[in-house]
Amino acid sequence: MWGFNPAYLTGYYFFSLPIEEILFFFCIPYACVFTYEALNYAFKKEDIFSKNNILTFILIIVLLIGGLLNLHRWYTSVTFIVLAVLLAYLTIKVKPTYMGRFYFSFLITLIPFLIVNGILTGSFIEGEVVWYNDHENLDIRIGTIPLEDMFYGMLLILMNISIFEWLQVRDKAVIN
Repeated sequence: MWGFNPAYLTGYYFFSLPIEEILFFFCIPYACVFTYEALNYAFKKEDIFSKNNILTFILIIVLLIGGLLNLHRWYTSVTFIVLAVLLAYLTIKVKPTYMGRFYFSFLITLIPFLIVNGILTGSFIEGEVVWYNDHENLDIRIGTIPLEDMFYGMLLILMNISIFEWLQVRDKAVIN
C-alpha cells in the first residue's frame, strides 16, 4: 500500500516498520487531541457545528458506497469502510455530543496536515518520504496527497478523540 524512502529514515525499525512511522502513531494523535482540547477551551460553545448529524449521515453513506465499490483497492476500501463503521457506531450506540467540536477541530488540523503530508508525499522536496501504490487507492490527489489520507487522518483522530471523551466522562463519573 505504501512505503518509505530510506534516504529520509534513521534506519531503526520496530516490527519491520521504521521508528518514524511508529512515532507518527503517538505524536500525531497526541497533537490532534491537544489541538481539539485547546479549541474546546478557546471556543466554549458546546455545538460549534450544528449540522454535524447531517454531515455524519452523508459521510457514512458516501464512505460505505465508496468503500464497497472499491473492494479491490485495499487502502480505499479499508479506510472508507472502517471510518463509516466507526461513525455509524458512534452515532447509533454512543450518541456523542462532541461531533460538532470534532469536525471543527478536524478542519483546523487539515491546515498543518496538508502542509506536512504534502511535503512527505513529495511537494517541495526531491523524492517523496512516503510513496503509495496507486493500485490500492483511487489515484486522486490533493497536490501530492492521496485523497484517502484525509479520511485515514479523520479515522485516526476520531478514534483518539472518542477515547479521550470517553475517559473524561468516565473520570467525571468516578469523581462524583
